[in-house]
Amino acid sequence: MSAAASAAAVLSVSASPNPAVVGSTVDLSILIDDVDDLYGYQFSLAFDPTVLRATAVTEGDFLAGGGNTSPGLGNIDNATGAVSYVYNLLLGPAAGVSGSGTLAHIRFDVIGVGSTPLTFGDALFVDSRDAAIDVRIDSTPLQAVPEPATYLMMGAGLLGLAALRRRAL
Repeated sequence: MSAAASAAAVLSVSASPNPAVVGSTVDLSILIDDVDDLYGYQFSLAFDPTVLRATAVTEGDFLAGGGNTSPGLGNIDNATGAVSYVYNLLLGPAAGVSGSGTLAHIRFDVIGVGSTPLTFGDALFVDSRDAAIDVRIDSTPLQAVPEPATYLMMGAGLLGLAALRRRAL
């Protein structure tokens, strides 16, 4: 008999809103799906600092569902575009948490137009026996677009140019 292979847990992001408007705030949720016996984790997140500026990191509710935790909310470096070493772990002898949920929230100000990859690094996930958990990382880029007023001004300018051209003919 052969044992069925278990699928790896999935680490992903959910940005709200996406696409985002320049001058707005984006809330990024760091999600874990289908994990078994998660006792602790750490990760870093890189982003384009010409598009986003990180302002805050807060603990998600997933791991706290297993008891008292010790979160480390990372180091924000907007010059290089990194939130480094966000971590959390359960305290005391306890079973890890299984299922899906939110590990952390990161808030960004949108400061430029473009697309930025949100790239995980330094990822480490462990179970209650201090064994590594296999986690697959899904990355989704975040789109930043100009304010709607910018499009309105551009459209008005194009209409004005078209009117001038008609007059010239």
